[in-house]
This record gives sequence, C-alpha cells and structure tokens, in this order.
Amino acid sequence: MPSPRSDSGRRAGVVQRQVERRRGAVTTRVADAVAEEIPIAFVYNGRPHAVMMATPADLEDFALGFSLSEAIIANAAECERVDVVTALAGIELHVTIPPARAERLQDRVRELTGRTGCGLCGAQTLEAAVRHPPAVPGGMIDAAALDRALAELGEHQPINGETGAVHAAAWVLPQGGIAIVREDVGRHNALDKLIGAMQRTRTDVRTGFALVTSRASYEMVMKAATVGIGALAAISAPTALAIALAEEANLVLVGFARAQGCSSYTFPQRVVAAQAARRRSST
Repeated sequence: MPSPRSDSGRRAGVVQRQVERRRGAVTTRVADAVAEEIPIAFVYNGRPHAVMMATPADLEDFALGFSLSEAIIANAAECERVDVVTALAGIELHVTIPPARAERLQDRVRELTGRTGCGLCGAQTLEAAVRHPPAVPGGMIDAAALDRALAELGEHQPINGETGAVHAAAWVLPQGGIAIVREDVGRHNALDKLIGAMQRTRTDVRTGFALVTSRASYEMVMKAATVGIGALAAISAPTALAIALAEEANLVLVGFARAQGCSSYTFPQRVVAAQAARRRSST
C-alpha cells in the first residue's frame, strides 16, 4: 500500500530540498526528494518513555508495533488508544495502555534517546538490554517465495523510490507474495511498523516470514520473536548475538538474501523449495 500524501501533495515522510547536482562539467540546481527524520516520542499513560529518530509515516502502526515488540503490552487489545500529537520539536505518540502495564513499565523505565531507530540505546541494565523471548512456533522460508519477494520489493517501497534513504520490512506469504511493507529511516522502526500493521490487519504471524532490507541485528531477532514471528530474512549479514538469540527462540534466520541465493544461519532444514514447503505444511 503506498504511503499517504499530505495536503501539500508530498508523500508522508518525504520533503523537498534544493541541491546542486554535478554531472561531468555541468552543474544544475534542482529540487531533490529527501527522507524525513524527526524525533518521535512515545508517551505511555501520560509518562514519557522513549524518543526515536524516525520517518513520520504510519505512526499508528509504529506505536502498536513498538509497544508489542518491546513487550510493553502483551497483545494488540492492550493498546487502547493512540493519539498523534505534533509538538514543536517533533511528534509525540500518546499511547493509552492498561494501568497495570503502565506500572510495570515504570519498573524498567529507560531514557531511550535513540539514534536512527536504535531500539535499545540507554537501557539501564544488561537484563533490559537483551531480553530472551520464549521460543516461537517453528517458522519456514520458502526459497522461491524469497526470490520473488526480493525481485518485487522495490515496487513496494515508494519512500525509498523517491529518496533512496530508507529501510523496508515486508511480510511475505509463500503463495501470495509480499502482503505488507512498511518503510523507515531506521531498520528497527520499519520492523516495528510492519508488526503494528500486521496486528491491525489481523495477519497471522504463522503464515509467512519477514524480510528486511538491513542487517539482522539482535534487536531485529528479539522484536520478531517477541511477537511470534518464526522466520526472518535479511538482505545483509546477521550478528553473532542475533544468531544465538534466533537459535534460542527457534527462529529461522537467513542473511545475505540475494536473487537465487542466501545464507541460512539457523535451522537450514526449514529453508526449503516451494514443493517441499507445501508437503511439510500438509503433514
């Protein structure tokens, strides 16, 4: 689904700036499309919690996905309300959650001023920095579906198509191709937005796998496993901690996803050709 456009006609998350462009000996001054990156503050039940640098698009999805992937709430129903409030320095997401959840959140409060989508900057303890989500149901990656998704992903990235500056996170169905895509300057934010969009559309996390246009850091694995996603493919490399957490969480982790090839870092037997995937799902 394309990102909505503002009243000014610009796509949400895109601004125009003048740039001097040189091509050989010729220099021209032109209007260039640039990705927005602004502070987005999360405020739970009136209390500030985190500030992320993010693209100001799909913010309701961002609020819900972040709340779930950071285990602030247990399910989408606990996100009772999201109000998007424009402030002088950025945007505030006022999220209403059950009082009991808000009280527990204060027990692990952190001043989380992230750089571009840094999901754990400012965690106050080692335990807060690396959560260990429970094991997820065994996911699977259909190799043919991954190839198709990689070939088609650019068509689903309107902000990146204009700016060349943002990441994407996509939900891929083995038989139906790319179902949902969300974009952001931060890879963690793009995944959070995807998670929120999946929850808002009641997408079953057991039906496919996530594809991200970034490295697979441990935060990406942790966020995916926290919401029950059992398979994650990344265009770039994973980290050692990401691999360890994926093994612990029973999550299929693929890196260096390219046309006609990838590297399987965990559970390679669950990265299968289309026919094998259909046989497995029918047994």
